[in-house]
Amino acid sequence: MAKTTNNKQLAKSLRSRGIRKKVADDIARALGRGPKPKSSRRSISDLTSAVSEINDRLRGGPEKRSAGGKQAARTRKRKAEKRSEAAKRGARKRSRA
Repeated sequence: MAKTTNNKQLAKSLRSRGIRKKVADDIARALGRGPKPKSSRRSISDLTSAVSEINDRLRGGPEKRSAGGKQAARTRKRKAEKRSEAAKRGARKRSRA
């Protein structure tokens, strides 16, 4: 169990938000003085990754994929413009002949 009052309040707050008791106590213990237990660091990293995954899903996918999609759209647009320009050149050439 968390030792100090602040740690107890944090653990209680985490518990009220649905975090399991052991994880809440680990996180509260990590914010105290002294070396951080390995289990606390692991719990914090797990929660951080869960939060980032939830944010990604709420925003419609990871930023990386979003950036890749935008780049692909730019490439398609550029290539379509290139094809269109080539078609126009071909049409001009055919109309002269």
